[in-house]
Amino acid sequence: MEQVLLNVGFGNTVVVERIVAILSPNSSPMKRVKDEARDERRLIDITHGRKTRAIIIMDSNHVVLSAIQAETISNRFESLAKG
Repeated sequence: MEQVLLNVGFGNTVVVERIVAILSPNSSPMKRVKDEARDERRLIDITHGRKTRAIIIMDSNHVVLSAIQAETISNRFESLAKG
């Protein structure tokens, strides 16, 4: 079974089928989700020290922080889903 990978910035990829949500990090609930994931060691930070512009929730309950805009990641996701 072949896995389709989504580029989420700086050479990092995630398996498309495992993505639950792609969200903007600016709301209070998203900050809480990020803090809880950090405390529970479920946080994966792939921003390379840059500002977090998207939060990706995975089906494994991991939270991935990306420096790429949520809209850009969503567009990449949609193009892979169509493709």
